[in-house]
Amino acid sequence: MKRFELIVFDWDGTVMDSAATIVAAIQAACMDLAIEPPTDARARHIIGLGLNDALMNALPDLHPTRYPALAERYRHHYLAGDSELALFAGIAPLLAELTQSGYLLGVATGKSRRGLDRALAATGLGAYFGATRCADDCPSKPHPQMLHELMEEFAVLPDKTLMIGDTTHDLKMAQNAGVAALAVSYGAHPRAELLAEQPLYCASSVAEMQAWLNLHG
Repeated sequence: MKRFELIVFDWDGTVMDSAATIVAAIQAACMDLAIEPPTDARARHIIGLGLNDALMNALPDLHPTRYPALAERYRHHYLAGDSELALFAGIAPLLAELTQSGYLLGVATGKSRRGLDRALAATGLGAYFGATRCADDCPSKPHPQMLHELMEEFAVLPDKTLMIGDTTHDLKMAQNAGVAALAVSYGAHPRAELLAEQPLYCASSVAEMQAWLNLHG
């Protein structure tokens, strides 16, 4: 008997190998506007948040009137490299296996609705996910509303739900929603930071995540 019925995936850094592209887009956007860019570590830390929250966290001293222009330049640079992004190796077969095994699958991401829909169409993964939530639908992580709404839509209880993500924002959202979490350390946040949030497990690869799910999911 399966421990979980619903598995919710973060997108950037968990399903898609996009962390480096996001960091580069943030830094390039800052340079366009003559703003001192955040370090790689600082930029990686805000991955997973909605764009507005991400920029405010990365550059908290920036005058509020400058964030809209920064967001526009970020979108420009991110979209320039969007078509070159790839899924992490093994993700598509994993989603196919989970679907075949009867799991319900969802997405909870800091991407915009347009960005998520574009990514789902480009990767061909849309058919695996019965419902998705993004930054246009709900408050930014770690607020639990994305998970609350997904559980309600799927009619699945918290103790039957698992959140999988590569950032502390994902893990804190799971805590706030009262659901279990599985961390992956191949994305944006360092392994030590992920382990500090006490997930059920921290996988270093998609293959390791798949092996854990086969044993404990």
